[in-house]
Formats: sequence, structure tokens, C-alpha cells
Amino acid sequence: MTVKIIQVSDIHFGGENPAATEAALARFHLEKPDLLVAAGDLTRDGAVAEFDAARAWLDCAPTPLFTTPGNHDTPYVGPGELLERFIAPWRRYEARFGPADGGVWRAPGVSVFGVNTARRAQLRWNWSKGAISNGQIQRLEGQLAAAAPGDARIVVCHHPLMALTGEPMTSEVHGGTRAANSLSTAGADLVLSGHIHTPFVAPYPFGDGMTRAVVSGTLSVRERGVPPSFNIIEIDPAEIRVTAMAFERIEFVVWRTWAFDRRPLA
Repeated sequence: MTVKIIQVSDIHFGGENPAATEAALARFHLEKPDLLVAAGDLTRDGAVAEFDAARAWLDCAPTPLFTTPGNHDTPYVGPGELLERFIAPWRRYEARFGPADGGVWRAPGVSVFGVNTARRAQLRWNWSKGAISNGQIQRLEGQLAAAAPGDARIVVCHHPLMALTGEPMTSEVHGGTRAANSLSTAGADLVLSGHIHTPFVAPYPFGDGMTRAVVSGTLSVRERGVPPSFNIIEIDPAEIRVTAMAFERIEFVVWRTWAFDRRPLA
């Protein structure tokens, strides 16, 4: 049995690419995925209208849907918005998408676990950078250990956990290297994220080397050398394939494909 997941991130409603988001919906329905993952930065400024637009767009996409927030998904433009960022940073997100941290989705052959790596504030100048706590890592370790035998074990967060060779930029996640090591040891197959606006796949240099970081691009106008894009992930018992789809004029076409062996099934 093959499980198909579509991975999208950094849509940035309020600064989305309208042609790309429209064409992406059409392609999503053609692909008929088992799950649509939206890995954060659904909005540009965390504004109410942007969240409403994101919710309306995702309501037009195939279901089921699994989301996690990004650093742009908390309000911060204007004094009142900044106050809400400190008091209730995820209120707007959670009103439309559910809990910001700790989401779980299971289906035959796959277990998916979410973790929020965005923060309302940090003890560093750039609050857009990610962080993952010891408590979050321990929770994920337990969830991965409890997954059904033979399941593809997938973690979803917004920020890539650590810098990897060939990655176009890093999000400098506090605790990220420790998390990548722990998730590899715990048997995660994939860690899905966004943030860098460029598709990217690479193994973590820990454990058996079979845990892969899989990053999706953006559907916004904030491109970083690659057109608007999303990933199609296909998982079968022996192999995982990740295909980055890039927008060309009116449709999405294959930009790059990565294929690699799965960890032997228990």
C-alpha cells in the first residue's frame, strides 16, 4: 500500500501568489492525497483576515488536513497586535486550526505528530528563529515509540531543526540538533518543515542515517530562487519518494525528485 502526502508551507496569506494557490488546489485534487500537511506560516502578519483566507483556502483542499503554526502565525504588526502576541500568541491560529502544539494523526501505515517550533519571543534579536524544548522532544520520543509496528513515523514542525549540507539557509533552532538526534534514534522516518521557502531533502547525521529532513517551498511571492512550490510524498513499504512541484505560468510541474529506502520494517 502506498500512502500519499502533500506537504505545503509558507503560503503567507496576505502575500500569497494567487495564481499559484489556485493552481495548487487544482493539482491537490488531481493527486487525491491521503493527507495534506500545512507546515506553518499560513499567514504573513498573523492578521484575522489572513487567517480567514488561509482557512477558506484549505477548506477547498482535499481532506484530511494536518497543520502546525509558523513564526508568522502570531500577530505582531501594531501595538495591540504585539500585546496579543505576548498574551495569547496562538489564539487566532487555534480558533481556526486547533491546538498549536502536539497534534496527532493516524491512518493505516502512518503516524504523524506535530510540534510547534515557533515562539512568541526569545532571548535573541530575531524572534523568527525556531526553538524546541526538552519537554517537546520527550513527548515526541514517546509518541514515536508508541506508533504501530510498520508505520511510517512522521514529525511535522515549521522550522528545519538543524543545518544540513546543501541546505540554502538555516533557521538556527534552539535545541534543534538535540531534537534531530533524538528523533533519529527514536525511529522517525521523516521530519517535515518549511520556513526556508526552498524544497530540500537530506538525512540527519545521526542513528542509522535513515531519518530525513523534508522541507517544502512557498506559495507566496517571497521566492528564494525557486518558483512557488509544494511537495508530494509517496511512502510504500520499501521506499519513500519526495517530488517537489514548481509553478510554471499556469500549472505545477516536477522540479526535482528524491527517492530513498525506508528503514526496514520491524
